[in-house]
Amino acid sequence: MNHYLAIDIGASTGRHILGYLQDGAICLEEVHRFENNMLRGGGSLLWDTDALVREARAGIKKCADIGKIPRTVAIDTWGVDYVLLDKSKNEMRPVYAYRDTRTAPIVPEVEKVVSAREMYERTGIQKQDFNTVYQLVCDKNSGRLEEAAYFLMIPEYIAYCLTGVMKNEYTNATTTGLVNARTKKWDGELLDRLGIKKTLFAELSMPCAKVGSFTNDLRSFTGFDAEVVLCATHDTASAVAACPVGDGCAYISSGTWSLIGIESGEPIITELGRMANFTNEGGIEYRYRVLKNIMGMWLLQSIRRDLHKACSFDEMMTMAMGSDFAQTIDVNSTSLVAPENMSGAIKALLKKTDLPLEDVISCVYHSLAKSYAQAVEELNALTGGKMRSITIIGGGSQDCYLNKLTAEYTGLPVRTGAVEATALGNIIAQMIYDGVFPDVTEARKCVAQGLREDATIQQVPQKTAF
Repeated sequence: MNHYLAIDIGASTGRHILGYLQDGAICLEEVHRFENNMLRGGGSLLWDTDALVREARAGIKKCADIGKIPRTVAIDTWGVDYVLLDKSKNEMRPVYAYRDTRTAPIVPEVEKVVSAREMYERTGIQKQDFNTVYQLVCDKNSGRLEEAAYFLMIPEYIAYCLTGVMKNEYTNATTTGLVNARTKKWDGELLDRLGIKKTLFAELSMPCAKVGSFTNDLRSFTGFDAEVVLCATHDTASAVAACPVGDGCAYISSGTWSLIGIESGEPIITELGRMANFTNEGGIEYRYRVLKNIMGMWLLQSIRRDLHKACSFDEMMTMAMGSDFAQTIDVNSTSLVAPENMSGAIKALLKKTDLPLEDVISCVYHSLAKSYAQAVEELNALTGGKMRSITIIGGGSQDCYLNKLTAEYTGLPVRTGAVEATALGNIIAQMIYDGVFPDVTEARKCVAQGLREDATIQQVPQKTAF
């Protein structure tokens, strides 16, 4: 039996998951899990890349320890963040996290050179203060780019540490705001105008391509060799690869972020899309993910962190279900990006400082469901069609109360897909590379056969969402 290893690292948790084909179904087995948290240093939010590489190696070794050697390995993470390397190919510290606020004053500076409208017309990427383009201009202003010789996004950097080979992968590159949506290449003119040197970037590689074999050091550490290949290294791109989609079917990739959108053969770059802040990110096989970023489970994760994890997510869900508080907030408010205390930030938006915890949590649930409903209406306007159903994938799909509220607020049937959709999509790319499936369409048929019919919440009367 052939095994394939997905290293799937999110903004809060990382996991190593083995995948294999058995009786016509893709089976998954978790072999390693670890926490991933932003660090505070020098007044900034940073990533501990040493820890990420160390955990990547540890999880690979566990495969050998249990006697299940993968044929290939692929890595996916969140988007936009990156590592700069100097001419000697050494990592340049620090590695900033996207929630760091250093880019806020950079956005108007960039817009003096390239307007928000032109930026969107060129790249199709929604305006977010933490987009890579703004981070790189910040690095240019500080002088960091003068020393930099190479640019790797986080999963590419980990792959480099495992193989010694550098690649820039297409789906994650599109999150930078520096890839032309029509040519599907780095936008050289845009880079020139912003003063970002083009030599930092390698030619873009597509998912299902080889990176390289393990370094001698990694072979010695693990006791085996394997090929590292490219999946769709942006985690949402991998998740959508594992989501059966079709006309009129919206998806929500529910995790730290909620990404709600559709898959399209072409980018949808219109003024309506720009004003609604929809993005056109790259997907596997050059498909486009037309979607909107919504704050997502970050809100609940942060509340739980503030409570020092005294409550489980199931307990928080039960608290919300027992509350009749349904007032809502804008879940994408900048005050919720990285607050010192999430409950306090939510109470401030509500102007209710004495609100009990169960009502704060209930507010999050209703606010998320309302934001999903608004995004569905915007998708209808953007596509000129009408969404007929929603499939929720990812860890957040396990929250049955949020799924129920989503059905109520949108008035659409809601179906749950794979909980580990990102890892599944990662493994699908490896299987395509290895010849198990000819393309993602055939792989999705295999995934669809495994979805339970009872995992659908039927359409219910629609709540007033706006």
